[in-house]
Amino acid sequence: MQHTSRHHLVPREEGGRHGPTVALCQPCHSTVHLLLDNRELARRYCTIELLQGAEELQKYLHWVRRSKIERIRNRRGKR
Repeated sequence: MQHTSRHHLVPREEGGRHGPTVALCQPCHSTVHLLLDNRELARRYCTIELLQGAEELQKYLHWVRRSKIERIRNRRGKR
């Protein structure tokens, strides 16, 4: 089972501390922050619909839609 984490649609550092959040699987959450900086997230992708449409994420989203989500990892496990 894939763990989820809470993603602030407007990052806390950009004033979104008490704003809306969405649950993302950890690999997707990590990828969002790898490919988009907080300022961009706050200004251009402050809704889930805008985030899903982000050009920077399309290649990843296309790949993840075709993958078995239970097997996706982009973080190292504990050794």
